[in-house]
Amino acid sequence: MKDKRVLYVSSEVVPYLPETEISSMSFEAPKMVNDNGGQIRIFMPRYGNINERRHQLHEVIRLSGMNLVINDLDMPLIIKVASIPKERMQVYFIDNDDYFKRKATFADEDGNFFKDNDERAIFFAKGVIETVKKLNWSPDIIHVHGWLASFLPLYLRNYYGTEPLFENSKIVTSIYNQGFDGTLNDNVKEKILFDGIEEESIEELDDPNYVNMMKVAVKNSDAAIIGSDELPEELENFLNNLDKPVLKYHKKEEFSEAYLDFYQSNLL
Repeated sequence: MKDKRVLYVSSEVVPYLPETEISSMSFEAPKMVNDNGGQIRIFMPRYGNINERRHQLHEVIRLSGMNLVINDLDMPLIIKVASIPKERMQVYFIDNDDYFKRKATFADEDGNFFKDNDERAIFFAKGVIETVKKLNWSPDIIHVHGWLASFLPLYLRNYYGTEPLFENSKIVTSIYNQGFDGTLNDNVKEKILFDGIEEESIEELDDPNYVNMMKVAVKNSDAAIIGSDELPEELENFLNNLDKPVLKYHKKEEFSEAYLDFYQSNLL
């Protein structure tokens, strides 16, 4: 992996959020690439329940300041950055007061799913890509973790399909048993179509549930990794019939060699 560039885009990363399969692997996989001579960048949303002072987040003025259009509204993009202690790894945080200031990740204190989670996912995908463009950093591999990050493959392949910086980038999406009940906002398809993305690319989002979000992500990826020991049956069947490389589940204690080999055999 020497000097290969891997972009990690995740809905959650340890130590900034509690440990889950997603947040843990979104730390362990970049560390593994870093330890093997690769270059990494990590992106996640800056949720309001992340303690900025404790984790020493600071705004990157030269990257902030642009507006992203979400459903015909201009939404300011703020970029913050922090370093994971002892690991020489920087994490970039995508921020916007309307979408990420609230003191929770995906649902309120009563467990009600945020009605704008669809727009937050679109904003996050566009925000990551626009920031990487500003960094002028062309990744060899883009590795996506978590459903809030899962619109990134769709946007990269369609909305940013002619962007030369990503011309040779390969996308891999990890699939976890960590979704959500119910569906995204009923209007999510209209919001994506507003960006000029073809309807056939998002036909699954007629029913915008977790399984269908992940199907759209994998359809726009070059490969998939199973990140949980068990998955919803519909996703298992979908992956079993996929005409793309799929890496089976590996525990955190034994994933390193398997991921490295998978990256090098299928994505580089």
